[in-house]
Parts: sequence; C-alpha cells; structure tokens
Amino acid sequence: MLRYRSGRGPKRERRGSEELLGDERIPRALLRMSLPATFAMFINALYHLVDAIFIGRAVGAHALGGLGIAFPFQLIVVAISITLGVGSASVISRALGRGDRDKAIRTVGNAISLSFLSGIAFMVISYLGLDFILVLFGATPEIAVYAREYLLIVVGGTPFIGMAICLSHVVRAEGDARASMVFMVAGAVVNIILDPILILGFDMGVRGAGFATVSGKILSCAMALWYYRYGRSRLRPALRHLVPAWSVVRETVPVGVPAFVRQSGLSLLTILVNNALALHGGSLSVAAFGVINRVLIFSLMPVFGIIQGFQPIAGYNYGAERFDRVREVIRSAIIATTAVASFCAAVVLIAPSGVFGLFTTDSELIAIGGPAMRTVFAMLPLVGYQAVGATLFLAIGKARPALWLSMLRQVILLIPLVLILPQYLGVWGVWIAFPVSDLAATVITRIRLRGEYRSLEQAPQLI
Repeated sequence: MLRYRSGRGPKRERRGSEELLGDERIPRALLRMSLPATFAMFINALYHLVDAIFIGRAVGAHALGGLGIAFPFQLIVVAISITLGVGSASVISRALGRGDRDKAIRTVGNAISLSFLSGIAFMVISYLGLDFILVLFGATPEIAVYAREYLLIVVGGTPFIGMAICLSHVVRAEGDARASMVFMVAGAVVNIILDPILILGFDMGVRGAGFATVSGKILSCAMALWYYRYGRSRLRPALRHLVPAWSVVRETVPVGVPAFVRQSGLSLLTILVNNALALHGGSLSVAAFGVINRVLIFSLMPVFGIIQGFQPIAGYNYGAERFDRVREVIRSAIIATTAVASFCAAVVLIAPSGVFGLFTTDSELIAIGGPAMRTVFAMLPLVGYQAVGATLFLAIGKARPALWLSMLRQVILLIPLVLILPQYLGVWGVWIAFPVSDLAATVITRIRLRGEYRSLEQAPQLI
C-alpha cells in the first residue's frame, strides 16, 4: 500500500478515498468514481431538458429558440468554471498522489475565491453588453425577446453558478465523488421542482426557468461551501488559503485551459450554428438546434461522467508513478464510454421524431428537427474515445496535447465545416458537419493516444 511521503496528517488517512484511487481494482474504482458523477451530471442535464419541455409546450417554438440563443452564454460560464475546477482537480489529485496535502489545501482555497471573483467580473460585463450579446449569438427578432428575458435572470446568478460547477470538480478530486454528486443533484432537483411552479403556476414563462436555474445553483454552491467548512473534507482551507496565489494559479490555469477551450469552443460553435441556421433555415431551424443541442448534451452526460471518474484515477496513479494502473484505466474508460455513447445514439437514431416531439407539438418544427437530429447523432458512438484521449493528457498534466485534442472536435474540425458546408449544401450542410467532425477527430485522437500509451508501457515501475 502506498504511504504519504510528505505532508502532515496521519497515515490512516491514506485509507478511504485515496485507497480507492490508488489500490482498488481499476474497473471497480472507475465504476465507483463514475457512477456518482454520471448520476449527478444526468440529473444536472435533465433540468435543461425539463426547461425546454415546459417552455416549448407552455410558451411556444420561438421561446425554445430563445433558450437556444441563451445556451452559449451558459456554456461560457461553464467554461470559465471548468477551467478552474478541472485545473484545480488535476493539481489536487497529483498532489495527493505525492502526499503533498498542503499544496492540495492551497489549491482548494484558490478555487473557491477565483471562481467567485471570475463570476462577479463576468456578470458585470454581461449586463453591460447584453443587447450586443443577443445579436452576436444569432437571435432573430422573433426569439430575441425571450432570450433577453431569460438572460436577465441567469446573469445575476453567475457567481454562484460558477462556484457550484468549479467546486463539484474540486470535491471529486480528493476522491469524494458521492458528495459532489449530492451537491449537483440537490441543485438540479430544486430546479426541476421549481420549473412547473414558476413557469406554469406563476405564469412567469422563460423568467421562471431562469429563476429555477439560479435557485438550484445557489443551493449546490452553499452545500459545497458547507462541505469544506463543516463537512467531511480533509482539505479544509483557512482564510489565508482564499487569497489567490500566483504559484497555484500558474499551475492550475494551464492545465484547465484545454477544458476551457472545449467548453468555450462549444459556445462558439453554438453561436456559429445559430447564425448559419438563421441565415439558411430561419427561426424554426434555430429552435430545432436548441432542442437537438440539449438532447445531444444530455446523451453525452454518461460519457462525461465516466470521464470525470477517469480523470482523478489517472492523475493520482500517474503522480504515484503507477503506470500500469494508468494504462488499465485508459482501456476501461474507452470501453465504458463507447458502450454508453452507442446506446444513447441507438435510442435517438431509432425514433428521432418521437424524441423531438417531447418538446413541442408544432408539426413543422418536428418535421425539421427529426431528420436533423438523426444526422447529428450518426457518429456519436465515437465521441467517448476522443474524450478519453483528451482527458488523459489533462489528468497527467500535459497541457499542450490536452489543449489541441480538446480543440480538435469542436473547434479545429467542426467550426470550419459549419462555415464551409452550408455554402454548398444549405441548411443540411450544418447538420452533416457534426458526424464528419466526430469521425475525423476520433481517427486523429487514436494516433496520438497510441503514442502516449506506448510510452506508458515502457515507463519503469518505481513503486
């Protein structure tokens, strides 16, 4: 059994969460780390679907389009938060693997303060430029009014949304995936409960969806802060740890940048897709993508849950120089993500119009959205492999390959395809761009991942 080589704290603390990361059989460790994360992300994504279902049926197709326009804004908030959360989680996992608890505690404190401060800054900037944001994000006149109504509420909750997302990663980094799950699920459940009450009961429309979202994130944030102040965390930061330290920031942010690129790339992609669809297909095509994008992200939540379980195991064992366990968790994660993505794709490919019909009774919108959804989901089973490859480099602290692999699918490949193909294929060029980029990204990732895997096979086992 591995022992702390440095740091304070009794040896018995090596048992429990760190024993899971360092000693548990890999399939079991991945399952135990991934299931809570998967369940939490599943519930967390469910409220996006619930928002869309209630808005689509209670307010109408153009209101669905308004949520679609607001979605890139939410993705930018997520991108900033994940940059700090994933970067901090990587540093914490590797620090714990080396036995350096002091560094892990400093990183937790900085994650708390930086996520809150970045949320405040983003909130101020967004309020000042909200009308410009709506135009930039591709809002047509019919849907801009709904997007503005929704964002006026959500922008105010940005600091709490950001902290909740960041701390969910940080809590998981010390091996307590269950606590992270509880925080995320509690917030999502509150959101889901409040949706019908505010949207229908109080007739608040999209504003009700905004209030429900912010309320749920405030609860998640409060629970995470309580965990570090009064809960069972062994990494309890003092006030001095909340002061941003350059030594922590310069290690955290570069590792988190690939995750930022992936999320902000998704935001940029959504903006470009909305604009392309508005130009080539009109408001109903924008509304269709709003639904497709939510279903796509919901379908990928189990994949991302497995990835979040994979990251701390790979990072911890890489820091502890247990390269045999790193190789094994790579194999297990690829198998699991591919199986889950294949199942989700099959459900949508069999009955795309039926899935789309959950969100609206508008026959014209269903006629547009059903075939488009089938096209977008055609290569979804390949996405898990690509995600494992990018996350591996993130987990082991290799920021450069993690950065470009994270950019590969959504930025390097998909964005140019969205810009080029509609010039020749019209609105269908937008939909076809998705499976083409999925296939190309997987082929390229396989080449890079095989090289890293071979280097791990040749690495000496020092422990």
